[in-house]
Amino acid sequence: MSASNDPLYLDNCVEGCARSHQRLLVLVDEVLELDDPEAWFSAPSTLPDWSRRHVIAHLVRNAESHVHLFAEAEAGRQGDQYPGGARARTAGIESYLALDAPTLATLNRAAIYALEAVWAGSSATAWDGAGRNTLGVHIKTRDLPMLRWREVEVHTTDLDAGATFHDWHPLYVRYDLPRMTMMQTSRRPMGMSRLPDAALRLTESERLAWLLGRHAPEGLEALQGP
Repeated sequence: MSASNDPLYLDNCVEGCARSHQRLLVLVDEVLELDDPEAWFSAPSTLPDWSRRHVIAHLVRNAESHVHLFAEAEAGRQGDQYPGGARARTAGIESYLALDAPTLATLNRAAIYALEAVWAGSSATAWDGAGRNTLGVHIKTRDLPMLRWREVEVHTTDLDAGATFHDWHPLYVRYDLPRMTMMQTSRRPMGMSRLPDAALRLTESERLAWLLGRHAPEGLEALQGP
């Protein structure tokens, strides 16, 4: 049985992502209590050329895209995560950048609750379905909670609000590290299908952060995250 077909794995991903959702919601609520929440939203994130507002807008659109994929799967179709491709994904994020902090925070909460409701209410037809990401790669519906967990866990630290990759949930790290390791080794030349020794000496959270482009340890090339 593959991991995505294991009910315990799926339940753990849903539970873990819901926990990460709550942490994000609490963080945004606390920001709205600041004297100038707009300044906080407009400040740079740790991602090149992206403000914190970009990161939140992306997380909103990502949740909405997962709701769309479930709806398509429920109808027996393999939908596109962002109809219109990468250009539509970018346009959707940019359309949210003009929103003020309270409005974007409200959309973030609505998108999170809508996605969690879809997880709770989808039929076996939807859960057994699949869709396509912006690269046209097929994604099993059962993999979506894990992929969403990655988005929330990692991008919450990208907000540069105190949390780092050392704070990523251990179960998330355990689940995503083999996925990202396989992705990285598949890109390496034949005969070099293992990670460098310097990477294997890292802690699991450090290694995953390196694979995701969020950590640049000495002696290892910097990677670009997904």
